[in-house]
Amino acid sequence: MTDATKALGVADIQKIMACIPHRYPFLLVDKVVEIDGDASGVGIKNVTFNEPQFTGHFPGRPVFPGVLMIEAMAQTAGVLVVSARGSDELAVTTVLFTTIDKAKFRKPVVPGDTLRFHLTKLARKRNIWFYRGEAKVDGVLVAEAELSAMVV
Repeated sequence: MTDATKALGVADIQKIMACIPHRYPFLLVDKVVEIDGDASGVGIKNVTFNEPQFTGHFPGRPVFPGVLMIEAMAQTAGVLVVSARGSDELAVTTVLFTTIDKAKFRKPVVPGDTLRFHLTKLARKRNIWFYRGEAKVDGVLVAEAELSAMVV
């Protein structure tokens, strides 16, 4: 890991968009904080009522879809992996979501909530990274999963 990677610490929206190809309405991470190389980090998602998924999920009782929480965990992991690689390695062309295991949804997430996606690296095997993710609102666990991503 380079000194520049250790000093990164935070990825704002511009840095996130430089790391992963996702864009509105599918860019689900607003900021990544507490970055420790590719070992761990915390992604932030501010859930707002005007997001497109709430027109149908569910009318009259908006609930943030669990599958989007898992995707946001994967996006956070993608930012960690790409940021940690730095400029001293070959350029990343894409990060692909490869597995989801042990996914559990504990509590509903609604507009006005701030999701914090806590990602911790479990392992790395060649160009595949394995992470454990926890989604929390106000410190309360709302979802969790183990996932992996491949850099190609």
